Amino acid sequence: MENEPFPILPPTFSGNSRSVDVGNVFDWLRQGWATFIVNPGTWIAMMVITIVIFIGLAIVPLIGQLAAHLLTPVLAAGMLVACRKVASEETLEIADLFAGFQRNTGPLMMLGVLYMIGMLLVSLLVLALAGGGLAGGLMMGSPVGASIAVGGFLVGAMLWLALSVPIAMAIWFAPALVLFNDMPPVDALKASFNACLRNIVAFLVFGLIVMVLCFFAALPVGLGFLVLGPVLAGAIYASYRDIFAAA
Repeated sequence: MENEPFPILPPTFSGNSRSVDVGNVFDWLRQGWATFIVNPGTWIAMMVITIVIFIGLAIVPLIGQLAAHLLTPVLAAGMLVACRKVASEETLEIADLFAGFQRNTGPLMMLGVLYMIGMLLVSLLVLALAGGGLAGGLMMGSPVGASIAVGGFLVGAMLWLALSVPIAMAIWFAPALVLFNDMPPVDALKASFNACLRNIVAFLVFGLIVMVLCFFAALPVGLGFLVLGPVLAGAIYASYRDIFAAA
């Protein structure tokens, strides 16, 4: 019998997740708020930079939107690193936002590529299936045409929602799993999807609460997102720690 090599490597993280109670959603949000109030000035500065980046990308037609999807996991990883530093009582820095460009950058960028491709396919499919009705209704220039156009828009919106939700489930925990657990991108997407599916009721409740919070955050000219963004980042980190036993 051969001796095992020393040092003995720890077992590879499997990505196994656990089911949690719906009430844990409120604990995630409370932890998100607690993460924010530790250093609100730095968090707000990070959110301002993030918003400026995405607004700048939005100015560029098509390519900018694709680039935004590409960068989303990388910037999300930076926010998660910041959350972990707060949880470990380390000093939070604005530069933490770009931690994803310094650690596991390749896998995080691959997550962005897969996310970008997924959202692009959803957009093309919605355009192919519902765009014709919308355009045709508008071209008719009559009340009947307007009704057709509205119907086409509603069908497109519902179709986009139905197709984008599974992608959101797959990407939800993927940056954390790639960054903190060194999971390959595809495995991280599968583990994230399975975790969300196992806790589908909790995430439905979380999603409804976030929709309400987004409504109120948008009222003061969108300034509420400077606070809501970090709170949600902290809540996502808390949910990751809660659902993945080896996190």
